[in-house]
Amino acid sequence: MRIPVGRPKRREGLEGHEQQEHGERHERVEQRERVKLRDRGERVKLRDRGERRDRGECHQRVKRHDRGESQPFTRLALSSPWWRGLAAVAAGALPALAFPEPSLWWFAYVALVPWMLLVRSAPTGRRAAVEGWLGGIGFMIAVHHWLIPSLHVFIVVIAALLGLMWGPWGWLVWSLLGGTPSPGRAAAALAIVPSGWLMIELARSWEGLGGPWGLLGATQWEVSPALKLASVGGVWLVSLLVLAVNTAVTVLVAVPHARTAAVGGGLICALTTTAVWMWVPQPGQSGRARVAVVQPGVVDGMESVERRFARSEELTRQLAGQNLDLVVWGESSVGSDLRERPDLAARLAVLSRAVGAELLVNVDARRRAGGTGTAGIYKSSVLVGPQGPTGDRYDKMRLVPFGEYVPARALLGWATSVGKAAGEDRLRGSRPVVMVLPGDGGLRLGPLVCFESAFPDMSRRLARDGAQLLIAQSATSSFQGSWAPEQHASLAALRAAESGRPMVHATLTGVSAVYGPDGERVGGPLGTESSTAAVYDIPLARGTTPYVRFGDWPVYGALAVLAALCATEGARSLRRPAPGPGEPPVHTTHESAGRPGR
Repeated sequence: MRIPVGRPKRREGLEGHEQQEHGERHERVEQRERVKLRDRGERVKLRDRGERRDRGECHQRVKRHDRGESQPFTRLALSSPWWRGLAAVAAGALPALAFPEPSLWWFAYVALVPWMLLVRSAPTGRRAAVEGWLGGIGFMIAVHHWLIPSLHVFIVVIAALLGLMWGPWGWLVWSLLGGTPSPGRAAAALAIVPSGWLMIELARSWEGLGGPWGLLGATQWEVSPALKLASVGGVWLVSLLVLAVNTAVTVLVAVPHARTAAVGGGLICALTTTAVWMWVPQPGQSGRARVAVVQPGVVDGMESVERRFARSEELTRQLAGQNLDLVVWGESSVGSDLRERPDLAARLAVLSRAVGAELLVNVDARRRAGGTGTAGIYKSSVLVGPQGPTGDRYDKMRLVPFGEYVPARALLGWATSVGKAAGEDRLRGSRPVVMVLPGDGGLRLGPLVCFESAFPDMSRRLARDGAQLLIAQSATSSFQGSWAPEQHASLAALRAAESGRPMVHATLTGVSAVYGPDGERVGGPLGTESSTAAVYDIPLARGTTPYVRFGDWPVYGALAVLAALCATEGARSLRRPAPGPGEPPVHTTHESAGRPGR
């Protein structure tokens, strides 16, 4: 019988193959187990390492706490809308330190930098506008804080409304300097950002919005090169200079790759100021005028108006024999219409004869209707000579909102119940007046009343009409002990420099001061504690400054810059192709699809 030897060999081969597969499966299982063990070990190591790191950081925090070191609060604060809002209000208030009475004029050139740095770091344009608005609130309250005792909580309402004008400016700063702007965009910001700010100053210079109090250019009232700039382009040109330097410093700090543009912008500002300082001629001197300022000081209590008149009368008598051309009393120095009180007119005529000069007084009184206007309360500059009133009178044209009238009284009349707003509206004059003193070549006077010395266009108009001496009659007795008297007096320096005409700022209670045609102070001021009369020899000037000749050209230049910006951005948006179907929209450098606002 034949034995089948081949079949067992095949079975042996199959069994060997099965054993090999089994061994490979076993090895794979063992490998997976080893990987699991290794991963578990790595996780344990990582956990141990993380615990050690956490313990180390905790230990470091404890050590920092023990040493009194602060946490990175700034980063946390800048990520919180509430903290950012508070920072914006505080940053907006900083420029107030550059105005009198602190008068840190040099601080004006960097005072806006914190505000601009905060706004440029905003996550979105909308947030930048909000922080611009909040900064505007801080600015308005800080610069006008001395109004709080009079307006109380209403000052916050006014600041919140006027602060809205800084919203577009905040967005403008963010759009130009936010993210990582190109050097060209940063260079453009040096012209565009100051132009945007100047539009705010122009808008709020309207009488109904409070007038041009707190213009940044006014911080430079005692800086000779800045006063020379004012003679060329008014306070507007000085504001542009201050804003341009602030913008250049912001670029220098926050945009390292555009520092060349920042340095170049700073050099242009310096060279422009130097050129104006060297080449713009000084006003030509044209004789002198000898003027006395009478400041009766604080007079309170019953019959204060009569007692103030008596004190002014006493001080004026002391000026006899001083060879004067004019004696100036402050605002509201006479409390009755001189036509209704001939006895007061006679007393003033006696004083004029005693000192040998005309008196310029200010009448704050109700006047009957007649050929001179509607019946009501007026504030009027009245010239009085040896024979009584000469007939020259100027009625105040621009009134203080809420102080002398309530805008839209039917809507805002409730302000009289929460503050010291005017109970009855005063009436305004209709035209400026140039008064001429008697005699050959009599001195030509350009009177303004109080608040009006803040308006560049009014002094410019008087200079164009031939005034040789500008006079502002004022009363800041309601704000004694605050920054207001010094701030108000400083405005006369700018008006003098702009017009090339000397200016007298005469008040009831201080600060009274006199400035020459170049804006430099003449003699010493009379402070808020003084009750006295002072005589000033004032240099007169001839000629016309560029500002008087050309007017507010910096404002028109700023408008042109912003118009060019709008035209450029509009053309760019038209050239940008619209996204096709299914195509994602194009995002700016300030935002991305994954992180809006970044």
